Amino acid sequence: MSNVLLATDSTSLHQRVHEASGGTCIAVPSHPLPAEPAQLLAQLGHETLPDILVVDASRAPEDALALAARFDRELPGTGLVLVGDPEALALGALRAGVRDVVPADAGIDALRVALGRVAQGIAIRRAQPVDPVTAMPIAQAPGRVLTVLSPKGGAGKTTLATNLAVGLAAGAPGAVVLVDLDVQFGDVATALGLSPEYALDDVVHGASLHDPIALKTHLTLHPSGLSVICAPESPAAGDTVTAEHVSALLALLATQFRFVVVDTAAGLGAHTLAALDHTTDPLLITTFDVAGARGLAKEMATLRELGMLTNARQVVLNFADPRSGLSASDVEATIKSRVDFSIPHSKAVTASLNMGVPLLTRSPRDPVSKQLRKLLSYYSGVGSRRSNGRHRAAA
Repeated sequence: MSNVLLATDSTSLHQRVHEASGGTCIAVPSHPLPAEPAQLLAQLGHETLPDILVVDASRAPEDALALAARFDRELPGTGLVLVGDPEALALGALRAGVRDVVPADAGIDALRVALGRVAQGIAIRRAQPVDPVTAMPIAQAPGRVLTVLSPKGGAGKTTLATNLAVGLAAGAPGAVVLVDLDVQFGDVATALGLSPEYALDDVVHGASLHDPIALKTHLTLHPSGLSVICAPESPAAGDTVTAEHVSALLALLATQFRFVVVDTAAGLGAHTLAALDHTTDPLLITTFDVAGARGLAKEMATLRELGMLTNARQVVLNFADPRSGLSASDVEATIKSRVDFSIPHSKAVTASLNMGVPLLTRSPRDPVSKQLRKLLSYYSGVGSRRSNGRHRAAA
């Protein structure tokens, strides 16, 4: 757990925060609260700055908000938490840069969750380059938005999206985010073994669409260093997410991450079309059968008419099997485009999904993993394309 400084006169709160922080909490008196961060930090008696500052605002809420605002301006790397009435403090806390507000009677588990969430936001924020003079994140070029598409379900979109995102995050921790845009039945969380506290509907209904820091505190962090926005818990919750929400979210994410990987529902629904408006790299998947190839042909024709089929597109032939009676050339003739990557069928894929462990992690030597690494090399710029522009698994 991160280094926690607690300003309170409550012995009970001190004990609860101390246990919730794993014993990393140092407490100082909160009455009266100093106006300057330096005055509060002077009570520590050493030069180590806290990662998280927890201020007991139940006695003097205005003073607590004023101190938090000064910390946010002068020490922006510190995660700020207020303890008090969440309803009364909410607006002022948002303006002061506070990451979370917890009730005064919050139990150890609730405090542990709050501290963990703030620590996660700090970890993500520190992964970004910071200007040494202003202590603010350095402006970067918009990130690449990789949207995984297929006209039909069961084509392997989630397998491809999750492994691609985890693989990219391995080379750039904190710089990759995965968004599950299958708003009704998305299963990215299952594929990655995650139990998210916040989902897509939580992210789009609040300050997260306008405040990058609020956004990052609502992300779910995967052990690989990947940030994830999981699908809503129920179809009803998914129905509250609009195409406008999706557009605003992806626009913001592209300013905060080097790679934004988007998993979509089958077909070209409103959410997928909104994502394509921000997509730099469409990744289209077809299965190794006539129905799959014809479906992709229709989808690609539609995208051409809409002007959304960019030259950066990549076509993946999934579940490739030379014994199926088809060849990659047959698929190419149907879709009127080349196949860029061909991925074989493997039982290890199903096992990895059932266990919630990406195939690249669980079975790195599997033939599918080898082809996925070639796809990763293309997007990360590490590897070079073959001279004929095709990557195919050996028969």
